[in-house]
Formats: sequence, C-alpha cells, structure tokens
Amino acid sequence: MPHFTFLRPWLAAAALALTALTHLLPVTAQAQTVATTGAQVSTGQPLPALKLKDQHDQPWSVGADTRVVLLASGRKASNLVQAVLEKEPKDFLAQRHAAYVADMSKMPGFATRMFALPSLREMPFKVGVSLEEPTLAAWLRQPDSVTLISLVNGVVHSVAYATSEADLRTALAR
Repeated sequence: MPHFTFLRPWLAAAALALTALTHLLPVTAQAQTVATTGAQVSTGQPLPALKLKDQHDQPWSVGADTRVVLLASGRKASNLVQAVLEKEPKDFLAQRHAAYVADMSKMPGFATRMFALPSLREMPFKVGVSLEEPTLAAWLRQPDSVTLISLVNGVVHSVAYATSEADLRTALAR
C-alpha cells in the first residue's frame, strides 16, 4: 500500500485555506433571523411573528394580508416550490396573498452562501430566508413536502402539505 505522506502538508494547507475562505465570504443573510422564539404553528392561533431577511438581504416578514405561507424546509420541497414558481410573473405570490419561506438552517453555511442563496436571488419574487435552526424548529413540516399554512386575518386556519406540483398549484389557485 503506497504512502502518500507527501500530500499531508498540501491537504492541511488546503483545509486551512478553505476555512479562511468561508470566513471571508459575504454572510449576506447570515445574522438575519431576528424574531420568533421558535413558537409553534397551531390551528386557531395567530401565526407566530416572523421577521427575516429575504434572499437579497432586505427585511422580510409575513404581511397582514397573507392568506397562505409556503414553507420549504429541504431540498426537495424547495425544488418543488421553485419548479412551480420559476415561470410565474414577479407579482404572482403577491396577487395570491402568499408568502414563501425557505428554511436553510440545516444546510452547511458554505453551501448556503455559494449555491442556495445565489439560486434564490435569481427568483423574481421575495423569499424569506431562515438560517438559524431555532427560528422555525417548531413549525409543522413533513419530509420532502412543502408546508402550506392557510391564514385568515393572521390566524392559522389549516395546515396541509404539498408533495407534487399539482398539489402546490391547486393550493395557490385558491
């Protein structure tokens, strides 16, 4: 078995450079999750206050007139939302009184900064971005599904899950 000891200094230098690079990259939305105490979403209760930054590092919150909140908390859920919304006009969510929240708290910071946020910046609509796990930890979710939180005057009316483009399109058509 050959020994590759000559690679050790190079690997150590590469690891050090990568660590330094991740600290130098712009954090954009890193320290942005400012509100909610991890409050749970419950039917019949007001939607917990949620103040985040959007994908462009601008303040973002759920508006008072919002009727449905889309929560994507994983890659499949996020891809589902983006597949449905990517060809829609900029005001598509606003016309439907809908808000989109992307929970990226479990994603490694490097992947968030290098891939996820740049991808979201290409979307024509605002996306609330949660980077800190406690913020949405108590919000209802199912694996590989988009959580659909229906609101009436800011109060949670129902919670459903979309697992297909057809499900999500139906929810947004209401």
